[in-house]
Amino acid sequence: MTHSNKPSLGQALWHDLTVKDAESVRDFYQSVVGWQVKPVDMGGYQDFSMQCPDTGQDQAGICHAQGGNAELPAQWLIYFSVADLDKSMEEVNKAGGKCLTPVKHFGDSRYVVIEDPAGAVCALYQP
Repeated sequence: MTHSNKPSLGQALWHDLTVKDAESVRDFYQSVVGWQVKPVDMGGYQDFSMQCPDTGQDQAGICHAQGGNAELPAQWLIYFSVADLDKSMEEVNKAGGKCLTPVKHFGDSRYVVIEDPAGAVCALYQP
């Protein structure tokens, strides 16, 4: 996930797909959508940033279901920007949702994967 500007609150920032066989799914989306592939070193294996063929801009991630991602469901995961992750996590619990992961770090940023009351999964990201 790369950001050159501070994201707006509530903005959809990124999409990741976490699966057991990231290589074959990477190849599927490269063929079907036309994305270019940029390997991302994960310390012992590679995940993939999928890039727009016209601009080279990162569009989404395709990740192996291992390490910190081992328990994530095989679905596209959207990340929403929030001002205060701790407050948002409190609101998740008050409103009938649940936090599915502990808080994780991406550089100086923090995020958590949540489930809403209907069972839909997304991530909250505090830059």
